Amino acid sequence: MRKAAAIPLSLLGLGVAGLGYASVIERNWFRLRRFDVPVLEPGQRPVRILQISDLHLTPGRTRLINWVRTLDGLNPDLVVNTGDTIAHPDAIPAYLRAVEPLLARPGLFVYGSNDLYAPTPKNPARYLWRTSRNDRRQHIPNLPWTELGASMTAAGWLDMNNTTARLKVGDLDVHVGGIHDSHINRDRYDLIAGPAPTGADLRLGVMHSPEPRNMTLFAQDGYQLLLAGHTHGGQLCIPFYGALVTNCGIDRPRVKGLHRHDSAWLHVSAGLGTSPYAPARFSCPPEATLLTLLPRRPSR
Repeated sequence: MRKAAAIPLSLLGLGVAGLGYASVIERNWFRLRRFDVPVLEPGQRPVRILQISDLHLTPGRTRLINWVRTLDGLNPDLVVNTGDTIAHPDAIPAYLRAVEPLLARPGLFVYGSNDLYAPTPKNPARYLWRTSRNDRRQHIPNLPWTELGASMTAAGWLDMNNTTARLKVGDLDVHVGGIHDSHINRDRYDLIAGPAPTGADLRLGVMHSPEPRNMTLFAQDGYQLLLAGHTHGGQLCIPFYGALVTNCGIDRPRVKGLHRHDSAWLHVSAGLGTSPYAPARFSCPPEATLLTLLPRRPSR
C-alpha cells in the first residue's frame, strides 16, 4: 500500500499564516467604501446614504462596535441597515451601542435570515455547489428579532420589511419600498408591487439578499436605486479573480459594489461581519459604504 504524500512544512506554515491573517487581521480591517451615484434630477442638492449590513454581531466584537460608532462623523443624511445584524441572543445592547450616534439620524432597516435564526456550525465548502437558502435546522425563530426591530423603530428608524414609506432625506422627498429576506422565503413583493410614485425625488428599493427576480421587479416599478447585502462580497476571495460564490442568485461580478440592474442602480454591500462559525475574510475586507447621490448630467 502506498503511503500518502506528506504535506511540506513550508506549505503547511503558509496555510496557517493565511488562516491567521484571514481570521485575525482582515476580519477586523474595517473599511469605508465611497461611491457617487448619478441618480438625482439636475439642480437637486446631493445627499449621502450610509449603508451598513451583515454585522452578525456578538457581544464581544468591541472593535467592530467602536468602528461603527465612528461612522456618524460622516454626517449621512440617511442610514440604511440591510440586515443580518445580530448573531447572538444577547447582541442587541452591543448593536445599540454601535449605532447609538446614528440613531439620531433618519434611518430604515430590513431583516436578514440571521436576525431570526441563530447561526449553527456548517461545512463552509458546501457553498461551492449550492446556496444556504432554506438550509436551516430551526423552524421557529430563536433570536430576538422583534426586540431588535423595536429598538430601531423606537429611535425613529423605519421598518421596511414588505412595506413602503415616504420620508424626507435632506432636501429630497424619498419613496422607499422594502422587502423581507428572500433567503428564507419571507419576501412579499406583491405587498408593495405597483409603480413607485413618479412625484418622488428618489425611489429607493431595499432588500437583504440581492435576488435578481426581486431586483427586476423593483426596476420595472420605477425604483432608481436598490440596496442589498447578504453576499459578504464572497467572504473568501481569490486575489485578481474575486469571489468564488455569491450565496444567492446574483452573478459573481456583482457580488459587491455599485452596478446596474436594468434601469436601476444597484449597490451590494460586502458587509461588516461573519458568522461566528466562519470568522475569516480573505481578499474581501469588511466594509460600510457611503453613497453620495448626485444629479444626473443633462442629456444633450
